[in-house]
Amino acid sequence: MSSPTLSIKKLHKSFAENEVLKGIDLDAYKGDVISILGASGSGKSTLLRCVNLLEIPTSGEIRVNDELIEMKQDKKRGAIPASMQQVERIRSRLAMVFQGFNLWSHLTVLENVIEAPVHVLGVPKKEAIVKAEAFLERVGLYDRKDYYPGQLSGGQQQRVAIARALAVEPEVMLFDEPTSALDPELVGDVLNVMQGLAEEGRTMLVVTHEMAFARDVSSKVVFLHEGLVEESGKPDVIFNNPSSERFKKFISSVY
Repeated sequence: MSSPTLSIKKLHKSFAENEVLKGIDLDAYKGDVISILGASGSGKSTLLRCVNLLEIPTSGEIRVNDELIEMKQDKKRGAIPASMQQVERIRSRLAMVFQGFNLWSHLTVLENVIEAPVHVLGVPKKEAIVKAEAFLERVGLYDRKDYYPGQLSGGQQQRVAIARALAVEPEVMLFDEPTSALDPELVGDVLNVMQGLAEEGRTMLVVTHEMAFARDVSSKVVFLHEGLVEESGKPDVIFNNPSSERFKKFISSVY
């Protein structure tokens, strides 16, 4: 079997005395779509933010295509990245879609999508525009490329955010509750785009409360409880025959 695209081993994260992640192990192979479920405060978003190094893990290992993210100990701050150059390189390979869109309001849709390829990855602007237009077509927003974010609905902004993530051609896409800030009637368009990405074979980690997506689109479901993996497995197995009483209660509370 090939090596995982993303490998997480014994991942811990504490904020002062509060230990949020208590030893997470998780592997994602090429083409995996892993839905991460759990109640509020279970550590789901912190896990994604540690993977993308928006939060620095207290301890543990993260590997992207067998490349270990190197850490070192600082007397005052504890664990810190050994190389910010490596951090920037890794981040470009792990594109993240946030709950709150995080688009630049003063840039057009097209300018938002080409920003990272041009200014972070050094892609020539003409090449970046051609690719960006293709990704906007992919998410159904080519005709809005010259609009500003404030002229779009929340669902459209989130689809622009997905196009922006695709534009860096990441090895893994990280979605942090991408539909939770949307009005109910806008959720479907975003989920349809995400399902299409899954069908293309994109490797995705998705923190979500959308149970239908987790059940029908995921290749694997992981349920976190108080910073630990309480249950994981193929959706049809754990939804139909969960072994964890906590997961049974969780399912019953959200269905």
